[in-house]
Amino acid sequence: MIRIAGLFTAFAILASASLSPASAEDKTITVFAAASMKNALDEVDAAYTAKTGVKFSVSYAASSVLAKQIEQGAPADVFVSADTDWMDYAASKKTINEPSRVNLLGNSIVLIAPKDSKVDNVTIAQGFDLAKLAGDGKIATGDVKSVPVGKYAKAALEKLGAWQAAEPKFAMAESVRAALTLVARGEAALGIVYSTDAKVEPGVKIVGTFPADSHPAIIYPVAATTTAKPETNDYLAFLRSTAAKTILEKYGFKFLVSPTT
Repeated sequence: MIRIAGLFTAFAILASASLSPASAEDKTITVFAAASMKNALDEVDAAYTAKTGVKFSVSYAASSVLAKQIEQGAPADVFVSADTDWMDYAASKKTINEPSRVNLLGNSIVLIAPKDSKVDNVTIAQGFDLAKLAGDGKIATGDVKSVPVGKYAKAALEKLGAWQAAEPKFAMAESVRAALTLVARGEAALGIVYSTDAKVEPGVKIVGTFPADSHPAIIYPVAATTTAKPETNDYLAFLRSTAAKTILEKYGFKFLVSPTT
């Protein structure tokens, strides 16, 4: 009996030992984030994985697409939107944990052209002629009806009196990164994207910056979903940390919260 009990104890120890690594490996946080966050958030997530061992599954797309996917039951733990409208939408559908929501980042929108374009140093102000500037070419941005960058772009152009003439020249893309690619490939003469996008694409150059008062403030809220795993809270705290701030600011984002250590 003693021998059998000993064998049973040894088996139990081996079984628990074999289970522990598996449970650690199972720790994965699923993040749905605005397309413009890709380069910066990939680096933030890598830093968090190095610190904790927690891994990530990240889907990058237009905030509009992500909010609706979460509404339809897509398994996400975190939602990062490029505007407050789509986070408000998620809140109205009760798919995010409202107390976890924080306005994390700010950004700006810029006018870009292909790297070898003759267009340069555009003064973006009241009455500037974007349509004339584009010539026979297209102007790329996100869909102005739903994609945050497109909504910001249209608001700015309307305020500056440039929308009506330029509207027929617009090529509406599914996300800001899709618009960025159109310009980088020379398939669009100009584009309106976030300054952070222009910084990571060597095929384009910034030719002008839209005045901050020409459009609603560009705010990136982040929140846990209502189905988020317990470890999500620690990750959200990391996004507000000094370490995350250093990375995000390197990519050109403006940190809107007081960082934690």
